[in-house]
Amino acid sequence: MPDLTKTPTPPAPGAEPGAEAIRAVPVRHYGRWFGALVVIGLLALLVVAFAGAEIDWGVVGEYLDDGTIVDGARSTLWITLLSMLIGVGLGVTLAVMRLSKNPVLAAVAWGYIWFFRGTPVLVQLVLWLNLSYVFDTLNLGFYKDEMNDVMTPFLAALLGLGLNEAAYMAEIARAGILSVDQGQTEAAHALGMSRARTTRRIVLPQAMRVIIPPTGNEFINMLKTSSLAYVIYYEELFRAADTISSRNLAVMELLIVATVWYLILTTVFSIGQFYLERYYAKGSSRRLPPTPWQRIRAQLTSFRPKNKVGGVTV
Repeated sequence: MPDLTKTPTPPAPGAEPGAEAIRAVPVRHYGRWFGALVVIGLLALLVVAFAGAEIDWGVVGEYLDDGTIVDGARSTLWITLLSMLIGVGLGVTLAVMRLSKNPVLAAVAWGYIWFFRGTPVLVQLVLWLNLSYVFDTLNLGFYKDEMNDVMTPFLAALLGLGLNEAAYMAEIARAGILSVDQGQTEAAHALGMSRARTTRRIVLPQAMRVIIPPTGNEFINMLKTSSLAYVIYYEELFRAADTISSRNLAVMELLIVATVWYLILTTVFSIGQFYLERYYAKGSSRRLPPTPWQRIRAQLTSFRPKNKVGGVTV
């Protein structure tokens, strides 16, 4: 029999007469709390380990703005920018050649990509620096000089990083071009546009939505890959830190300094990549992804007390 001593819960506004209000009970995810506790515990152990290690944090703070370190960071950024310019320009050209109906152009592009993707960047850097073993002199007709004088560490790093990056950018650009509907190319040709103009005015602007995200990743990866230029004596960030640590023997402290600088550079460009992707998503997404500030505001407002209507939290 029903318990007549209990006062029935009033129905929610708009509900049918005699219907009880529905009380929404959120599902408890205990696994999430357990996983969060495990992660926090591991992070705490890591912090304790570094805090108890014999690291002179004063040295870390002293060399964060050291002139040699700043110059090394500037050289890292400079070689990254120039290498990416070569990689993007040559990569797009190779992608167009790869998709060309000319068998010679397609074969040359395929061979280039096969070679540079199939050999390590470190080997390519050393190969360029020691090119004088193959060519004693560089003779361009209007310019002639010893190869040892021409192939400086900067030029070897630029060629090694830029030409290697072009092979990867070629595949990224090719994927972006193939993502554009073939019907748009046919429509452009029907209007009398040449193949080159169709690629430049119709295909590439739309392919940018697909090309931009992996290109940003490649740029950030290039910032870190540039540290390999250390072996060919290019004065980038890692070599600057190693040079200082070889004098004061503060190896771990200078490695931490280099790590902090790499994190600063990659963070800045990661933020720039986010807003660039957001810009190119305007034509394809009805709702743009929230910015970091919008996400923070959403998290803060989620803690506000909510209203209750008919016993239901809304």
